Amino acid sequence: MNIEFVSSIDSTNSELMRRAAVGDYSTVCLVAKEQTAGRGRLGRAWLSDAHSLMFSIGLPLSPLDWSGLSLVVGVSIAESLHPNIQIKWPNDLWVDDQKLAGILIETTAIKNAPTNERYTVIGVGINLEAPAAAFTQAALDAKAAPIGLCKLIPRITPEETLERLLQPLMDSIKNFEQRGWKPYATSFAKRDALQGRTIKLSSGIAGYYAGISAQGALLLQTDTGMQTVISHEVSVCF
Repeated sequence: MNIEFVSSIDSTNSELMRRAAVGDYSTVCLVAKEQTAGRGRLGRAWLSDAHSLMFSIGLPLSPLDWSGLSLVVGVSIAESLHPNIQIKWPNDLWVDDQKLAGILIETTAIKNAPTNERYTVIGVGINLEAPAAAFTQAALDAKAAPIGLCKLIPRITPEETLERLLQPLMDSIKNFEQRGWKPYATSFAKRDALQGRTIKLSSGIAGYYAGISAQGALLLQTDTGMQTVISHEVSVCF
């Protein structure tokens, strides 16, 4: 895998998706010191500065079931960095109810490839220091104030962070391709940030968090019964 470093870019995810659009499906890790138009889930802005690690991995993937990929990425990163890091379904890493990192996965069709193979871009943004106020409004709106990895690992650099997590992450992605989400379910449960919580969906529905299904979907116990959730944003009812 090639590792590319750029000083500034609009979005590492967007750049790899642009490359795929013109037929470049190579396996690559693109790391940016600065993003000017970074994106989080549901189109939210995710900017970066020198106190963060921002990168995207692009590669062809053909898993039998795509369910749970973001959780596998979260488990791998958390295990590589620190035992106190938890995973908030579906794509965030938390420490003490504060947001440490986010994951954004996008895919696009590969020309003349089997139907289950797609070019996959996995974007990761990790705060090394808590971001300045201008970077945090989306997190504050979601009641998830940001925290930096340096709170757990003092003076860790972006380069050291990437070195710790990249190879294990690639191994986890390829293992997911072969075996799916299920082998990671136990590891996820040990780091589940929503365990025992009352939560609210972006649709306004609230209930008791009942864990994750065998397919990586969120299970929500409501007054009208159990619901399976695959796409909503989730906030914790404190």
